Amino acid sequence: MATLKEFEESLREHGMNMALALLERMRERDRATRTIKPARRLTGQKMTPDLARAILDLHASTGMTQQEIAFKVGVNQGRVNEVIKRGKWLNDDPNAPEAVARDKAKARMRGEPKRDRPAPKPPARKERPAASPRRQSPQGQLMFGDL
Repeated sequence: MATLKEFEESLREHGMNMALALLERMRERDRATRTIKPARRLTGQKMTPDLARAILDLHASTGMTQQEIAFKVGVNQGRVNEVIKRGKWLNDDPNAPEAVARDKAKARMRGEPKRDRPAPKPPARKERPAASPRRQSPQGQLMFGDL
């Protein structure tokens, strides 16, 4: 497939001045109608329980897609999905996983050192029952009983 530049060069090589003039008029028309559109979303909203409830209301009362809801309320589609599917951000609990993750991310952005927390204890190991003795294979092959 030829590019527009290659097409234009081919027209010049073959002396097709009328086609070149038509191509230039089309370019001028496109430049005249070209506009610069603003960004779809300038700044994101901070997720709050009120905003999460508004998302749920829009989801329940309208036939809007998650992307349309996200654009309307000013968040990304992933946040809308979290609210609808997992019920996140519906309360102000500072110990909720999403709030803890948000606070950690903010602390990293500010360059704060990590808070010292006691190391989690490893889970207690359960004693395994003694394995039955395996029959040794003379040729070093796996047998059904070996697994």
